[in-house]
Amino acid sequence: MTLISHICEHYFVLRMRSASHILNLMLLRRGSSRLCSCSTPKPSSSPSSQSNSSPRTQVEQQRRRREREEAILSSRHSTPEDKTMKWSDKEKIVYTAQTSPGTKKDTSLPFPSSYSPEYVEHSWYQWWEKEGFFTPEQHERLPQAVDKTFSLCIPPPNVTGTLHLGHALTVAIEDALVRWRRMQGYRVLWVPGCDHAGIATQTVVERRLLREERKRRQDLTREEFLLEMWKWKNQKGDEIYHQLRRLGASLDWSRACFTMDPGFTKAVAEAFVRLCDSGQIYRSEALVNWSCALESSISDIEVDSKELSGQTMLSVPGYENKVEFGTMFTFAYPIEDHDGKLEVSTTRPETMLGDVAVVVHPDDPRYQALHGKQCRHPFTNRLLPIITDSVVDMELGTGAVKVTPAHDHTDFLLSKRHSLPCLTVIAGDGTMTPPCGQWLEGVKRFDARQRIVDALVEKKLFRGKKDHAMTLSICSRSGDIIEPLLKKQWFIRCNEMAKKAIQAVEDGRLEIIPHFYTKAWTNWLSSISDWCISRQLWWGHQIPAYQVKLPNSTDKQEEQWVWGRSENEARQRAAVKYGVKPEAITLTQDPDVLDTWFSSGLFPFAMLGWPEQTADLQRFYPSSLLETGSDLIFFWVARMVMLGTELTKQLPFKQVVLHSLVRDKHGRKMSKSLGNVIDPLDVIHGVSLEVGSSVQEALEAWNLNPRERLVAMEAQRKDFPKGIPQCGTDALRFALCSHKIQGEDISLSISRVLNCRYFCNKMWQTLRFTLGVMSENTTPVGTLEETVPLSGMDRWICSRLYSTVLQCELAFEAYELHTVTSALYSFWVHSLCDVYMEHVKPVLVQQDEGAAFQTEREHSGRAKHVASSVLYHCVSVSLALLSPFMPFITEELWQRLQPFRPGAAAQTSLCLEPYPCSSQLTHWHFPEEERNFLLVQEVIRVARSLRAQCGMTKEKPSMWAVCSPSQAQVFHNFRSALCTLSRISALNIYYPHKADSLLSDHCTPPPKGSLIGVVDHMCQLHLHVQSGTNIDKQILQLFQRREKLVPKLEDILCRVRSPDYLTKVPVHVRQQMDIKMSSLQQELKIIEDQLKMLQEIQDE
Repeated sequence: MTLISHICEHYFVLRMRSASHILNLMLLRRGSSRLCSCSTPKPSSSPSSQSNSSPRTQVEQQRRRREREEAILSSRHSTPEDKTMKWSDKEKIVYTAQTSPGTKKDTSLPFPSSYSPEYVEHSWYQWWEKEGFFTPEQHERLPQAVDKTFSLCIPPPNVTGTLHLGHALTVAIEDALVRWRRMQGYRVLWVPGCDHAGIATQTVVERRLLREERKRRQDLTREEFLLEMWKWKNQKGDEIYHQLRRLGASLDWSRACFTMDPGFTKAVAEAFVRLCDSGQIYRSEALVNWSCALESSISDIEVDSKELSGQTMLSVPGYENKVEFGTMFTFAYPIEDHDGKLEVSTTRPETMLGDVAVVVHPDDPRYQALHGKQCRHPFTNRLLPIITDSVVDMELGTGAVKVTPAHDHTDFLLSKRHSLPCLTVIAGDGTMTPPCGQWLEGVKRFDARQRIVDALVEKKLFRGKKDHAMTLSICSRSGDIIEPLLKKQWFIRCNEMAKKAIQAVEDGRLEIIPHFYTKAWTNWLSSISDWCISRQLWWGHQIPAYQVKLPNSTDKQEEQWVWGRSENEARQRAAVKYGVKPEAITLTQDPDVLDTWFSSGLFPFAMLGWPEQTADLQRFYPSSLLETGSDLIFFWVARMVMLGTELTKQLPFKQVVLHSLVRDKHGRKMSKSLGNVIDPLDVIHGVSLEVGSSVQEALEAWNLNPRERLVAMEAQRKDFPKGIPQCGTDALRFALCSHKIQGEDISLSISRVLNCRYFCNKMWQTLRFTLGVMSENTTPVGTLEETVPLSGMDRWICSRLYSTVLQCELAFEAYELHTVTSALYSFWVHSLCDVYMEHVKPVLVQQDEGAAFQTEREHSGRAKHVASSVLYHCVSVSLALLSPFMPFITEELWQRLQPFRPGAAAQTSLCLEPYPCSSQLTHWHFPEEERNFLLVQEVIRVARSLRAQCGMTKEKPSMWAVCSPSQAQVFHNFRSALCTLSRISALNIYYPHKADSLLSDHCTPPPKGSLIGVVDHMCQLHLHVQSGTNIDKQILQLFQRREKLVPKLEDILCRVRSPDYLTKVPVHVRQQMDIKMSSLQQELKIIEDQLKMLQEIQDE
């Protein structure tokens, strides 16, 4: 009989005994043992695993969004996290000292009893900024300065917006890297900036004018409207800079850059002129994405795709009633000189006035006889040729397709191949044009749709309509339906520049991190089309191109254009180009502005003074890296690489680090259109959800439709029923950086930030204890180099610190910030606080010395002094390690620690201190102690478990360790720590083979009838069962333990019994598996014996 089946049998026998009520409960929960299945597990089919292999379709995205909304609105939505995020308002401790802005904070005040973000974050940033700690000029004063440069720019946010948690993630990551390099002695420059955000900003101001003054943009002159724009910018533009300061971003504010500053505007004009001169920019007529609501072309990034499964009624700006989409209309064209009619299908009947042909597939048998014939347009009387092209899908609709080159991208390409004319029937404002006839001229496009259908019905040419799944392009800025329009615009040739960008990555001159984005980079740039850079706006960089009117020229002549850095330069160029006197030329500047992404693409070098060869440009360009969200890899990163390479003949940066997107708890991207954007200041300061709060005001300002508002309010109510607690800047930054940023999207929950606030309080209390120890010391703390740990515990914590520093070094270099934060949290909480401080508290504060140190040597003043020095340096070094992530609390605590600092005076601020490096701590590396203490920690865990089984809370019993001689040696070295941390009075060490050991403290075997806890396959702990213990509780705990162990053993047995286990699994893995299996079998056998023993005691 196997061990597992034997225990199961014994399990059922025990049901009939006095503990049956407990065992019945266990049976109901688990049932009988599971059957072992050795079949190979199937690959995960979860959405996350699928998303890694192939991108989700638009339909899937829409479906998932609907499911998330339904989950939010339903009563089912209640996650365990919702129930566990319990918090209460903490006492707010306020810094009351009279410290003028820019003056160093007074840290000689009494140390508050608990952590308060409001207290900690007061005054520090103003002092850092005033002292110039964030400027590269500070580099010359650093003793650890090295001749290396680290430079980058912040991705410039929109000037009129406010930062959300996605921006906060960018700031947290970049500031951690910047502060780390600055502490390493690099010459660091991190440039702040804002983007003028042409469409977004102009839309906001236009809405304000319409709401407050009942005026449209067209009611003002361009100059008057731009005055309103600058007023708005000056009022709202500083909000983002305020948020960045509150986030602790160590930016060089003396070099702040706005994309409409005079210097930047000069750079934009220079770039345009140079690209025109080289032939990279040209003017052409082509189809563009047009927003009728904005009356402007827009970029691809400003186009959202909405998947429709069939007939759908949607709200469209400018229409009182909803408009029907997702419908296929079919109508017939009369065939000239033929009795028949040719049926065509379309989702946009309003464009049929612009039809110039009908196309069929050359192999479609239904239309073989119609090749070369013509159709008669029923409203314009034009003749439309019937042409053939293999692009036609014979299965879609009727297989005959109307061709409207001026309003469809596919039709436009078709017209080029077949030399067809282009007829524009929809104007820029979304109304029908004069060629449509008086009955439609000036009618809005979707109103004209119904008129045309009615007219077709009247002429008996309408054949019906049906549901049709389709993708609808929507302007993300206005919510308008995108209209492809034929416009004369300025374009950039991208093909050759894209090839260079691809080659830079392939050659290794440009590194994209994570590397899996490299394939997407190559694929996108390989199929790139020319870039339309014209925007029909007033806010932005007016295109420095001028239409030329020469003497005696007529309006019918082809357009003539010149460009120049100024109108005077353009006039001189025109005079030379056309051979006339400058004063005889009339110039009219193009009223359009350049795409915002064009000026943003110049940011890495324009921010440094380009085209002038400034000192900053020569020293800090190219930038060391660009760090930004992965969603901007094509629309911003690729364009910076192309423009930078073309204009400066250098790559703008050497590395691109892309982080994941921040999503809410429901997996939704944070967006104003969803109403789920969280202001980082609300997390820092805390906020309620009451009417009138900033959160509610934001929802009102985002112009959500009723359902979107309902979903947003319900999500907020369920996520934050009591509002958002005050977490502080340091907790928010640390929480953001603790996510794995290079991979799957980040689902940030406030409870995680709140946990980081608890970590801040843990740090605060650690300093309270440390300062208390330091203040009682009569001997000064030794320097780091002089401090040599004495006890095993001292050596262990010192070695753990060395390993942590080494781990931070490697992870920082790989930009794996989550690894750094995890290592630092683990060291501070689990090693320093939970273990080392609990061990040394008795001796350092003179409590229960007998339990803490058992020998005279350990009681000596030297041992206490060494322990104090070790504690000081562990805390001091850890604060420096944490400083890039948590600048405020680490500065506050470090400053309070400075009166006890040994050796030479420190830097004025922690942010200028050298970042700890492993080479300074090699004398603290004790790998054997670290390895051995893993065993010690397991013993402590088992000892505590045994005490809990017996219901011991205050008692300190004796225990026996039955172990090997080598383990006995470890226990001897850490005996005081084992007793203190296990809360036992003594640990008796027994090893059966006494002759194999050199130890002299070999004791007698443990008493019979003891409770046994298994540490590993060679070591067990024994606790003698005292009278009065709760037998039922011990039986229950043993069965609970068995419940955890049986599945583990089953899993190992399944793997071991698999056919190719011996051939495919490495030897060292099999050895580890054997040890695990042996330990599990041994512990299960001990559980069986203990159950028998407890049953016998119960029966007595």
